[in-house]
Amino acid sequence: MTNEPLVETLRAFMTERDWQQFHSPENLAKSINIEAGELLECYQWNADADRGEVADELADVLTYALLLADKLELDPEQIIRAKLERTGQKYPVEKAKGRSTKYDRL
Repeated sequence: MTNEPLVETLRAFMTERDWQQFHSPENLAKSINIEAGELLECYQWNADADRGEVADELADVLTYALLLADKLELDPEQIIRAKLERTGQKYPVEKAKGRSTKYDRL
């Protein structure tokens, strides 16, 4: 999943504009939330959101998430796989398949 050329492209883009000075972990986390709200707004009144608008907002969320991971020196693939491992233990297939029940109520 880790796409090092993509992260390098993001770094170069931010450096060219001198934007990395604004990219504290706190600011990046805030930006993820703001952009996630804009993504959700695409679906505010209609489940059939415009695909192009959704793609743009999703790109913003993913960009800030990758920048935050990079800033914190976290490998996105590694942390996702570790989280899936922990989630798999909380939600074993035989108990959770087809259900949305929280793990402590399975």
